[in-house]
Amino acid sequence: MQPEDLVGHELRQAAQDGRDAREIEERWYAAGGAPAPDRAGASEPPAPPRLRELAGQLLDELALLESPLAADEPTGPAEIMAACPHWPGPPEAAATVGRDRLHAAWLGRAAGCLLGKPVEKLPLTGIRALARAAGNWPLATWFTEHGVPPELLAAHPWNRRSAPTSLAENIDGMPEDDDLNYPLLTLLLLQRHGRAFTTADLARLWLDELPAGRTFTAERIAYGNLLAGVEPPETARFRNPFREWIGAQIRADVHGWTHPGDPAGAAAQAHRDAVLTHTANGVYGAMFTAAALAVAAGGESDVHGCLAAGLRVVPPHSRYARAVRLGIETARTEGEFEAVVDRLHAAYDSTHHWVHVLPNAALLAAALTHADGDFTRSIGCAVSGGWDTDSNGATAGSLAGLLAGTPAALPDHWTAPLKNRLATSVPGFDRTGFDTLAALTHQEALRP
Repeated sequence: MQPEDLVGHELRQAAQDGRDAREIEERWYAAGGAPAPDRAGASEPPAPPRLRELAGQLLDELALLESPLAADEPTGPAEIMAACPHWPGPPEAAATVGRDRLHAAWLGRAAGCLLGKPVEKLPLTGIRALARAAGNWPLATWFTEHGVPPELLAAHPWNRRSAPTSLAENIDGMPEDDDLNYPLLTLLLLQRHGRAFTTADLARLWLDELPAGRTFTAERIAYGNLLAGVEPPETARFRNPFREWIGAQIRADVHGWTHPGDPAGAAAQAHRDAVLTHTANGVYGAMFTAAALAVAAGGESDVHGCLAAGLRVVPPHSRYARAVRLGIETARTEGEFEAVVDRLHAAYDSTHHWVHVLPNAALLAAALTHADGDFTRSIGCAVSGGWDTDSNGATAGSLAGLLAGTPAALPDHWTAPLKNRLATSVPGFDRTGFDTLAALTHQEALRP
């Protein structure tokens, strides 16, 4: 949230957008400004008042620079539809989704998220070394400390907040995570406002029910903007360098689950959610995911058809569409998934933050393509590829769970440790069972 930390992130986003920010960058570093923090958190100590004031001024100047990519990457719903030559039409017949399929989706999302939690923020080399040391490579079960040399654990420590609840030896139900909090909030949103909810409805729900400390990156900026009186969709744009990161993509699942066989309807609903916090490629992440999941919820397609449906709601000349196509094509041409991951990291590591939506979209598409619908391989590939491990594992698990169709079709070693309950700070849902969540989601899927 500190303006002095946001400048570095916005300068990187400007470079990705093709905006010429060289003069602003020179002024920032000449005044003593620093690059953005490498991994997470705020820099210490905070900047002196004069530098913080300059940071705010430069953020506003950066926002005025026009991107040469803007025409290919619109944010407005009408402009997005106009840019998509194969935008899907309404379903020919009303499809339904059963409780068992939704139950499998909830379980799949939780299992994939939990698998990725202990290695979130670790470099790719660390993830591979920890898994190999435990005899768990390719990744096929939970991470563990058993059999891992102490010196390797010291070199690549588990995620500090997640390790006590996400290793094989200590999992006891699904611990709290924003990747599960947001689907719960979407469920609340639909219960209160139905499918005709507005972005303003979502904003009020967040202020009422979402603790600010459970938000991160673009969501935290937008939350702060709301508290300062900024109205959506300006909440996504005002001093928000994270507006094309992964946050909106992890909020899209329930929009897809409740629109079986209707990718256009799912994408449109996800768009109204996403623009509270994101623009352009950040919004496409939500729309792509919702559309792919809607097709999976309909039960009439394999994973490859789901990914193709997701691409139909994304402007084809956008960087997001290129990232998904890169992931799919790389997975089809490389025999070993390690080689797929290495190629994707070579393409994105030097230019994009590990939470940016583009590298994660490429990895998600590659993992799902390579796994070909297999649940264990879907979440294992998504997590083993690094970057935002818990978020990618969650989305891969959600789609693979839908395709599996029933909880019984998911391997027991993934579902039993969840103990049919999750922890959350979203009011009314703490310790709720996944079977109950499936029933509640099913009610919303049936609502006109």
